[in-house]
Amino acid sequence: MTRRGAASPGARAGRRSAAALVGVRGLALAAHRLDRCRTLEDVQQATTRMGVEVLAARRVAFCRIEQDTSRILDITPQPTDPRLLWMVRSSYRADDRPALRALISERASWVAHAVDIEGQPVAEGDEEAGDAVEIATLNEVDAGSALAAPIIVNGAVWGQIYAVKAVGEGLFTVDDVARAEVLAALAAGAVARVDLEDQVRHLVADDPLTGLANRRVADSVAESALESGDETCIVMCDVDGLKRVNDQMGHDAGDDLLRTVGDVLRRVADALPGTTAARIGGDEFALVTVGRKRSEVAETMATTLAMYPLPHGAAISYGLASTAVSGPVSARQLFRRADVEQYRAKRARARRLKVATPTADPAVTAERVVVVGSAAIAAAQSGVVPRLCALAAAVTETMGGSAWAVLMKRGEESSAIARGGSPSDLERDQSTTTLEHGPWLVEIGVSSTAAEGGVVKSALDALTAVAVMGAS
Repeated sequence: MTRRGAASPGARAGRRSAAALVGVRGLALAAHRLDRCRTLEDVQQATTRMGVEVLAARRVAFCRIEQDTSRILDITPQPTDPRLLWMVRSSYRADDRPALRALISERASWVAHAVDIEGQPVAEGDEEAGDAVEIATLNEVDAGSALAAPIIVNGAVWGQIYAVKAVGEGLFTVDDVARAEVLAALAAGAVARVDLEDQVRHLVADDPLTGLANRRVADSVAESALESGDETCIVMCDVDGLKRVNDQMGHDAGDDLLRTVGDVLRRVADALPGTTAARIGGDEFALVTVGRKRSEVAETMATTLAMYPLPHGAAISYGLASTAVSGPVSARQLFRRADVEQYRAKRARARRLKVATPTADPAVTAERVVVVGSAAIAAAQSGVVPRLCALAAAVTETMGGSAWAVLMKRGEESSAIARGGSPSDLERDQSTTTLEHGPWLVEIGVSSTAAEGGVVKSALDALTAVAVMGAS
């Protein structure tokens, strides 16, 4: 069976007739195209595009079936009719669609027709026309005929190919079902292959704990970035406080902390498209950027770390190296320079924490708190939590403390929303000052040598109110 009228645009573009593509040659071409696919998205697109030609269909959809529910991953051509758009974005339960239930349980292909061979509506209850639910669906979108064939991967129904013809384009036949089943089998083989390749790629390239890339990938990406000639930046990161968390809370908590670090660095990478985030080993991480200015990378790092503080008072020390500063160097040299900067930042933080001796004058301390706290609130992202986190981190450092927390009251109890700080492994004399505004509590770490008193507390209370009320 061929499409009425001229060959389809896809057939004309390849200078092949629609009749040729509907036959064995079309299936052979589909096999070649699917063999070249390297991702699931490639498989989806190749299947739907070739399906339109092989089945002489108006539209073909590539569907995933999970937990007895089918959803469309790709459809060709993309619909513009609002009715079709709504259906494309919907999920379909086997409990509501007998034909889908049979396809899953019996691996059975099916056809359904809303019109007869002459284009007239089929009689209600006509069993020869197919499943009543599928016929009703065809009538909703003014289509004439539909078919579906299961995609079977590793012995289980993984998905389905779904195709429709418009009224006046003929009906799907037994031969069309056979072609759809062959196309589904070719697609299943491609899905199994790319899935296996993806698993192997993950085993070779990914860190199993955090899901980030590993050192091998980071080295390769850095080499490619340098060869491009674009500005390349490497950020080396180290987790401050991991040993303390492992010693005091156990290695499970330490692993959770490393996963959180991975999530934070993934956010940085998302904010800088084209960036690779990697775990180098232990508590060492790296970011490799290409085509991004050093200032942009530095600003994104600072903003993201302030927005997403680590739990248990841990923190990230990092150093940044850029070819804009170093000039042409090898990847190994650029990593080494970033590592040097990271250790310099780590030592500077430890020195600040060790020698921090806030002024004993409450008035001067209050003035510093207002200046630093106001600037932190203004620079924070919108929302109560980001503003309170920024305030807590800035004021804790000003007051010589090492840890802070933002909590929310729920009845008589309160739960921590965020914790953070800049801890060292040295035990330090400090107390905690709690600020309150509405349901929000902010715990500020304060050095034993810091000046406190009414004027300081008033300044902190005012800043807390500004952070909460200004966010609403």
